[in-house]
Amino acid sequence: MTTPRWRALSSSDSPQDVQRWRLDIAYDGNAFSGFAYQPEFTTVVGVLRETLASTLQIDQPMIVGAGRTDSGVHAFGQVVHVDLPLTLFSKERDPDPERLMRSLNQQLRGRIKVLAARPVGQDFHARFSATWREYRYLVLETSPPALGLTDVWSWSVQGPLDIDAMNRVSDEILGLHDFRAFCRRPTNSDADEPLLRRVTDARWERLADEWALTPDQSPTLKFTIRAESFCHNMVRCLTSVLVAIGQGKIPETTVAERFESLSRDHLPSPAPASGLALVAVNYDSDPQSSR
Repeated sequence: MTTPRWRALSSSDSPQDVQRWRLDIAYDGNAFSGFAYQPEFTTVVGVLRETLASTLQIDQPMIVGAGRTDSGVHAFGQVVHVDLPLTLFSKERDPDPERLMRSLNQQLRGRIKVLAARPVGQDFHARFSATWREYRYLVLETSPPALGLTDVWSWSVQGPLDIDAMNRVSDEILGLHDFRAFCRRPTNSDADEPLLRRVTDARWERLADEWALTPDQSPTLKFTIRAESFCHNMVRCLTSVLVAIGQGKIPETTVAERFESLSRDHLPSPAPASGLALVAVNYDSDPQSSR
C-alpha cells in the first residue's frame, strides 16, 4: 500500500488548512543555476521543493523567497516561506521547528543549509514583508592575478585599488535613484520605465588578513550594499564600475553622470557572480532578521 500524498496547495485552500513556515537558508551558488524554479535545471527552489516533498510526504509546495539570486551567487541569509498542511502535524503537540530543520538538513546533505525554521502568521511574506536586503561582494586585489581557486568566492582583479575613491563614489549611490544604467532590464519591459531603488548603505572596507596572504595589507576588499530592493544585476554592475574607478580606468564622475544620462553604453561588464552573496534580510515586524 502506497503512502498517501497531499495534493499541491492552490489559491482555493483556506488559510485555516495550512501553516506558513519561515525558513532561513544558506547555500553555495556555484552548485545551482540560480534561485528561481526551472524544471530543466538544478535550482535552490527546485531542490527545496523536492526535499520538502520527500521529507514530509507531500506534493511539491510553492516556495517564495525574499530575493532571487542568479546562477553562481551565494546566500548566507536568504529567507523563504512555504505553506504546509496542518494535517502534517500531530493534534497532541505543536509543530516542532527543530525537528523539521534537522530532517531537512539531513536530506539536503549540505547542498542547502537550513539555519532556522519557525511557524509564522499568514500575513508574513518572505518577499513583500522585507524592508531591506543586504548584499556583500568580495574583491581580491592581486598583482599578478591569483589562482583560480579564489574565484569560487571572490573576484580577482589587478591592483592596487584606491579604496578612498571607491568610497567617495559609493556615497553618491545612497538615496533614491533611477538605476537604469546599472541594471539589466526585465524582458518585455518598457525601456522608458524608471528602475527606482533606494540605497541606504554602500561602503568598501579591507578585511583583516588573517592568513597573512601579503606582507603589507590585506588583499581582500568587501563591498556592502543595503537597499529596500534591487533590480537585476544591480550589485554586480555597480561593483564593476566602482572597481574600475578604484583602478583609475574611469573617472569618479561616472556614476553621477550615468544617473543623469541613464545610459549603460561603454560601462564595464557586470562583475562575476561568484563574488556576490545575499547576507541579510530584515523584517520590521520580526526582531529576528536573517543576519
